[in-house]
Amino acid sequence: MAPLSLLVVLFLSACGLARDVPDNVRELYDKIRKQGQCKDELATGFWSTDDGSNTFSYCGDRLQEYNIVYIQGTGGNLTNMDIDCDGAQGGPSDDGRCGSSTDTQSITSFQSTVKSYDRNISDLNANIHPYVVFGNEGTKRGWKTFDPESVGIEPLSIMAVVCGDKLIYGVWGDTNGDDGDHPLVGEASISLATACYGSEVSGNVGYDNNDVLFIAFPGRDAVPGAQGANWSATSYDDFEKSIEGQGDKLIARIDDDDSGAMSNGLSTSVFSSGTAAILQAPADGVVGAAEGFAASLVAQGGAAVIPTTTAEAELASYLGDDEAHVI
Repeated sequence: MAPLSLLVVLFLSACGLARDVPDNVRELYDKIRKQGQCKDELATGFWSTDDGSNTFSYCGDRLQEYNIVYIQGTGGNLTNMDIDCDGAQGGPSDDGRCGSSTDTQSITSFQSTVKSYDRNISDLNANIHPYVVFGNEGTKRGWKTFDPESVGIEPLSIMAVVCGDKLIYGVWGDTNGDDGDHPLVGEASISLATACYGSEVSGNVGYDNNDVLFIAFPGRDAVPGAQGANWSATSYDDFEKSIEGQGDKLIARIDDDDSGAMSNGLSTSVFSSGTAAILQAPADGVVGAAEGFAASLVAQGGAAVIPTTTAEAELASYLGDDEAHVI
């Protein structure tokens, strides 16, 4: 489904709410590493490498402030980047480097969703689509699992990856299974890994240092949907470019000075000289966080819900027309 958003204009008497790697993302990266380890572990006990330790977690420390989830280890570690070659095979972008992989599967976790987009592709192609392997599933006794959907992260939603001095946009395209010795984290398609570290990576040669930051964005506004990305692209460059604009909007959630952080994950920015602010929320916040938050402020001056042009038809369906509505 196409992303939805709404603008809640808060008429308050006074409001102080104000690729290299952007400054806000760099500051977040540095803070996470300096902190050392996650405090709010959504799930823990995962491994970055089979010969390492099970000290890696899906972290919710910034879930409330920025509405993001990431992977973090201990001792200032993040995670490494293993290489995934699952999904559609071959094609003009396949240079043979996936041939060394010993565990390639011909399907990704969200193949059915990709097919439903009706964009003339059968599945994601690791040589084209920069996707992240995120979440862990399995039925082995004692196997650690984590379902990203449990915190609102949607299949094929945009993710951001900080690798060295680069920021790469990709999508959540696969999950980790229980076919190995340990529940692992830190894996991405070969196209994404190549964008980060060059053609030295291959199906069985990844990046070993635990300094890669994988950021996921809960909410419908992170989902490109069938029309919001060039799913039928024949190159990594073409696909990644098609999601760049939406990715830029998502990383704007990360406020490096904390002035726009809201306890419910909604972001704010200054609308005019100290008299009003814009509050933007995903579609599922229409009857959830945005509505509740705005309603709580009505007594302080009123709140109005106004459909944005990118979601006009769907918001009009919800609201009944395209006019502003006071909650």
